[in-house]
Amino acid sequence: MRDDMRTAAPDRDDNIEKLRELAKGLHVAMLTTQGEDGRLLSRPLGVAEIEFDGDLWFATGLDSEKVREIEANPQVNVAFASKDNGTYISISGRGSIVRDRAEIERRWKPGMGVYFKDGKDDPNVCLIRVEAQSAEYWDGPGTLAGKALHFLMTAVTKDPGALSDNQRINLQ
Repeated sequence: MRDDMRTAAPDRDDNIEKLRELAKGLHVAMLTTQGEDGRLLSRPLGVAEIEFDGDLWFATGLDSEKVREIEANPQVNVAFASKDNGTYISISGRGSIVRDRAEIERRWKPGMGVYFKDGKDDPNVCLIRVEAQSAEYWDGPGTLAGKALHFLMTAVTKDPGALSDNQRINLQ
């Protein structure tokens, strides 16, 4: 394993705080599930909440294919990317479907109403909860000047990890 791909110390609270900071302002994620034929399927979803005590929340329709996929195989991946900030996050975890109306009410955002004709009271609304088990992130320079410096440092040092941070972290 390369030096820049080290595994972080097992301090769960610090790891969660780091992911919370990196994910600020990232509102769309790619959720990957496994289809019944074994293929991996990814689709964009708006994040209902990055509560990040280790859980991610998404609103979806009970009649969606991803609900059936998660119920059949709860192992999922959630990926975030911000080219502007130079931040990329991949979170592996266990997905579950939450039908509890109080939980839906608690996590509802007005923009979600676009997808559900009766808003939060639509009987088709449910939540996907992803309990994060592990994550990897890449945090690099986001500004044009930072990217130019990163490119220069990489060329000079032959180290693509110069001026960036890459960590694999355990969240269990």
